[in-house]
Amino acid sequence: MGRITTHVLDTALGRPAQNLKITLHRLEGDDRDLLGTFTTNSDGRVDTPLIEGDALKRGTYELTFHAGAYLRHTREGCDAVLFLDEIPIRFGIEAADQHYHVPLLLSPFGYSTYRGS
Repeated sequence: MGRITTHVLDTALGRPAQNLKITLHRLEGDDRDLLGTFTTNSDGRVDTPLIEGDALKRGTYELTFHAGAYLRHTREGCDAVLFLDEIPIRFGIEAADQHYHVPLLLSPFGYSTYRGS
């Protein structure tokens, strides 16, 4: 069964990013369809797949990681303008019957992602 999952690791603190808000959109032309809003748990994961089964279609999706609020909350005295705030990751789904895992490795001044398993 196809699905999209994610997790977030705070590489600067060396731990999962807990209570980080994530939104998932499906994009089609100029349309952006909000599919869900999620919050990471104590393991930096969302408790369920973001989307799965027949709801997952071939096409373009965008995960937005709302890192600014998380970074302000986890860094004492962090009231300055942040280098990173919202981090959009746009990706394509070719085979809707596969598992697409899109993790985020986060620090205050950089991030990386990849297709995981």
